[in-house]
Amino acid sequence: MKVLGLGNALVDVLSQLESDDTLQLIGIQKGAMDMITEEQMGLIRKYQEGKQTTVTSGGANCNTMRAIALLGGTSGFIGKVGDDELARFYEQEIRASGAASWLIRSHGPSGSCTVFISPDGERTMGTFLGPAPTIRPEEITDELLRAYHILYIEGYLIVNEPLVRETMARARRLGLRVALDLANYNIVNAFKPLLQDIVPQYVDILFCNASEAEAFTGEEPHAAVRSLTKQVDTAIVTLGKEGALVGHQAEVFQVEAEGGKPLDTTGAGDNFAAGFLYGLSVGATREQAARIGSCLSGEVIRVIGPQIPAERWEQIKLKVQSILA
Repeated sequence: MKVLGLGNALVDVLSQLESDDTLQLIGIQKGAMDMITEEQMGLIRKYQEGKQTTVTSGGANCNTMRAIALLGGTSGFIGKVGDDELARFYEQEIRASGAASWLIRSHGPSGSCTVFISPDGERTMGTFLGPAPTIRPEEITDELLRAYHILYIEGYLIVNEPLVRETMARARRLGLRVALDLANYNIVNAFKPLLQDIVPQYVDILFCNASEAEAFTGEEPHAAVRSLTKQVDTAIVTLGKEGALVGHQAEVFQVEAEGGKPLDTTGAGDNFAAGFLYGLSVGATREQAARIGSCLSGEVIRVIGPQIPAERWEQIKLKVQSILA
């Protein structure tokens, strides 16, 4: 099966902090995802002058599509960018992974996400969205949707209700399975009524972490996953160092976490989703798919940034083959 991602097209700029005092100076709460203006983004860039940074193609959904392609799966990504050098860099990165690029162009600067990494590995994000969330439903054609079997939507796009609602409805009408990532507990709290409406209507596969699951259901993870399976076909609640819970119908099982103590948790959820969706795309059981997800998230937490180094993929693919055997 082919997987199509729809999300915010953002370039990630990663910075390691010597202490969390910097976050207070900038005015960003540790562990949160704060939306920033173009002017605020400029202030952050000033702070980063003379400090070591890493620039990568990012956005949670794009991270997932790239990882699926690097595993050997077939994936594509829809996002909206500006007309700057960051947009050209972004498209090159997508294509280099083997994923298909379905980027939509607009005027002005592209979106970017500054990821501050605390000494304990926790990540804090300041995001300038730019044109990323302004995709219009009519910019995604039925012809494109028909070329895929699973549509995976990034929860941050829920701010664009017409896009999410209409695209989900069309995808289901065209026979695609719809997957959704709840993205962030702040998103869940802000758009809970909308999510309570569209999740049971359109979503087949739901990804969330413990705090997002609690925000959505009001329950702790084990109870939450059982509640969620009454609304969707498959619910996944990731638990950090405790692994992940997967629910399908009356069955709930837990997979162990891999990777040990994290250097940086950026991209852990994105890569778990990639492993899980890749597993489903090649006919794996849900338990096998979850183990592949745990394998990928365990790999990415060993490095700085949301992407697994190129030299690790051959070993990862061998491990995936053993899981599927």
